[in-house]
Amino acid sequence: MRQLLIAGVIALAPLTGGASASPASPAASKPALPAPTGRYAVGRSDVHLVDSHRPDPWVDGRPRELMVSLWYPAVKAKGPTAPYVTPQESALILKGFPQLKDLPPDTLTKTRTYARADVPALAKRGGWPLVVMSPGMTMPRATLTSLAEEFASRGYVVAGIEHTYESVATTFPDGRTVTFEAGAGGQTTELGEKVARVRAADTTFVLDRLERTRRWNRLIDERRIAMVGHSVGGQSAAHLLAVSDRITAAVNLDGSYNPTTPAKPITKPFMMIGTPRQQPVAGGEPKSWDLFWPHVTGTWKRWLTVTGAEHVSFVDYAVLGPQLGMQVAPMNGERSLRITRDYVTAFLDTHLKGERRPLLDGPSAKYPEVGFW
Repeated sequence: MRQLLIAGVIALAPLTGGASASPASPAASKPALPAPTGRYAVGRSDVHLVDSHRPDPWVDGRPRELMVSLWYPAVKAKGPTAPYVTPQESALILKGFPQLKDLPPDTLTKTRTYARADVPALAKRGGWPLVVMSPGMTMPRATLTSLAEEFASRGYVVAGIEHTYESVATTFPDGRTVTFEAGAGGQTTELGEKVARVRAADTTFVLDRLERTRRWNRLIDERRIAMVGHSVGGQSAAHLLAVSDRITAAVNLDGSYNPTTPAKPITKPFMMIGTPRQQPVAGGEPKSWDLFWPHVTGTWKRWLTVTGAEHVSFVDYAVLGPQLGMQVAPMNGERSLRITRDYVTAFLDTHLKGERRPLLDGPSAKYPEVGFW
């Protein structure tokens, strides 16, 4: 119970993130994510992976086991949509928000998604590029759904990793639901280094399993892999990019760096998108992005911030919070997710497909909120 309470407190902090937590509007009985905009129908399959050679780093006596959601271009948009979260996950997520105490505990299970569950994938000669996604601390992989569905609709396979015991709730196929166990002692450099190591090992294991599984290795072009992460998932993507032979490009969505120095300079394509608090410091004490940026030495790099955004403006909570009765950022959630989708897709198209996207060249009249640094 103590760990559950800790998880609830930690989960609440990023959602309110400096914005008003007062009710924005009456709670929607059926929350909905924005529809993907690409040309392809989207499918989703969930897989349970067990690494019998690696003990779990957060709890004793168990091998490391992960839940991974795979979104992919599908043959047809036919059949039931994939559920957003399980009933157990919905209840535990909502329990972390006192403002939402009157909502039915299964509210998030009713969230409108667009991927069809386990439908046939659309084959492509040579395979689709792969995007690995890593969520923020305490946040389930489900919080990346609107981004993942968008990327899949634009011609990518997306692997969303649930980093077990780093999420407020993770449900396995046998019905077990485990809760948050990592980092209860607070943020330290040692914890940041451990999380980066754990997520690197999780990602490597997932890539190994996908490459050895016939269903997925036929769909994926393993020469074209990028990683996109939010919060601690973003800093983990950056640290892994520096040392991985497989990850060819990465995006950090508002993740602070802890530690602030990668193991090696980052020479591959890299983009950071954050709130105004991540703008470069002109004088005074430098922040983590200021300290990390000199180690990004490649020829293609971008540092962007979004006026009006808060920490959760880059994930599903941007739209779900207001729909459930909580204002989470000055910026409209639909707008912030559209910005995130468009800029990250432009990055992926540029570096995994070799397609030029002028959106990344500099400030845009379409998105005046986005600053380039």
